[in-house]
Amino acid sequence: MLSLSSLKSMILQLNQRRWTNSQCQLCQLPLPYNESIWCRHCIAHFPQPPHCARCGTTTVNPVEQCGQCLRSPPPWHRLYRLGEYDFPLKQIIHQLKFNGKFWLAKPLADQFVLSLDQPAPLILPVPLHATRRFNRGFNQSTHLAWAIAEATNSQCIANGFKRQRYTKVQKQLTKNERKKNVHQAFILKIKSLPKHVAIVDDVVTTGSTVAELTRLLLNNGVERVDVYCICYTPSIE
Repeated sequence: MLSLSSLKSMILQLNQRRWTNSQCQLCQLPLPYNESIWCRHCIAHFPQPPHCARCGTTTVNPVEQCGQCLRSPPPWHRLYRLGEYDFPLKQIIHQLKFNGKFWLAKPLADQFVLSLDQPAPLILPVPLHATRRFNRGFNQSTHLAWAIAEATNSQCIANGFKRQRYTKVQKQLTKNERKKNVHQAFILKIKSLPKHVAIVDDVVTTGSTVAELTRLLLNNGVERVDVYCICYTPSIE
């Protein structure tokens, strides 16, 4: 029987594989020999508007804290994001999440870590309920967390959190409904934690899920919690 470390190594090798064709998977133009998956021209068009470093909200200019954060800051310390939930990142996330292309986690992580200045020593993915994970076959946040941890020489514990009850899909809910939906939906399974931990999710909208997980960490001795996400979606009411 394969050990967990061996299984993880095999999956990371799959994540690192190059496409056999020589075309950019977005624009379909030929790829230079030193580029894979997407060409540098398409990567340059990933939606990366200025944002608040604390909550992730898009702003006119980059700020450490927006007005909303000054009034009511989120429980985490900083949110790092690759870009907005718009073309082409939206399409890439859909390929990763719903089309089973989990190997896209590696190139997404490689782009993400370029803006990461203080990597956390421990990275924990947002968990899926066992039923949803069984239906999908994998947790996309876990694959992203593994790839980010590898790129930053950090530790990743895939099962650090557990979703202890099945919840409605957040996409269908308002901001207040999302908070109620995930309230006390998780448990923390790790007893020994460093002072700095990062939570990984593919898409953050209202932040209700990562806020609930952040509070669990802060209540167990963690001093700084960062949120790592590929896409940020403007908040809904």
